[in-house]
Amino acid sequence: MGYSTQVLRAARETLAQRRADRESELAARQQQAYAKLPRLREIDSLLRQSAAKAAQAVFLSGGDARAAMEAVKQENLRLQEERKALVAEHFAPGWLDDNRCPHCGDTGYVGSSMCHCLKQLCVQEQRKALGAIFSGNEGFENFRLDYYSDRVDPRLRIAPRAVMEKTLAHCRDYARHFTDHAGNLLLTGGTGLGKTHLALAMGRAIGEMGYGVCYESAAGLFGKLEKAKFYPTEEAALEAKKLEEADLLIVDDLGTEMPGQFVTSALYQLLNQRLMAGKAMIITTNLNVEELGQRYSPQIASRLYGEFTRLTFLGEDIRVQKHKMW
Repeated sequence: MGYSTQVLRAARETLAQRRADRESELAARQQQAYAKLPRLREIDSLLRQSAAKAAQAVFLSGGDARAAMEAVKQENLRLQEERKALVAEHFAPGWLDDNRCPHCGDTGYVGSSMCHCLKQLCVQEQRKALGAIFSGNEGFENFRLDYYSDRVDPRLRIAPRAVMEKTLAHCRDYARHFTDHAGNLLLTGGTGLGKTHLALAMGRAIGEMGYGVCYESAAGLFGKLEKAKFYPTEEAALEAKKLEEADLLIVDDLGTEMPGQFVTSALYQLLNQRLMAGKAMIITTNLNVEELGQRYSPQIASRLYGEFTRLTFLGEDIRVQKHKMW
């Protein structure tokens, strides 16, 4: 899974600050210990010189390198035991320990692989980022099927609730089994039928698994792409890069933005970039395939319907139903 540039950068900065704080605290404690026990400073100095002493011993040994190295090793072990005894006698357990990550030394990486400590920080930063997107009410558990009629629609020959039960199950499965190449969803249907709710529910669940999730309204999406193209700044470039690289991009209410040549071109380019990279998208729209083709282009409509699994939302506007209840 790939975290967004902002999440990864924030996690690395937190780890670097943590490393600096630990080094500073340890240095301060060492100075206190040296002031109290001058012998401790002497021992640490001798231990730091052990490599040079080993080389010197080999040079002066006249060729008996093994015996010289063994002598230095034994002296090193003796000093370590003396140091251990001094520390145990005068200080609390762990007071002079170096508490850096034992796997990566607080660098964040073991070889080319991300260490567990950095992964944990990424998860924390991801949750912060999700908090800025989600209010906490978008979960699957808050999606109410009783707003959808269980009466069979004579025109469709199926009850809206039956359709929405399958749609809800599909969305749950999509989130539960999400991978880097999970495929794309197109949520279509009238206004107020729960498309945004389920899109956000999937995004929230997937983000909590540690994947990079980016949510944008259609207007916000094209506004950011326009800014990156015509008013380039470092911040604008990072925002555009996030739209391209996020593990999951959610575009809400496609078709509500101001139309124009730039919008059509930017949408086509974004779709191509993410489809070629195998990056997942969830798009919600009130438009059908014919309307999408008319508003944008037949090529875009073809991609949306050919590369996306379509979930149709049926029923009556839930907002209107709630208003009637009041």
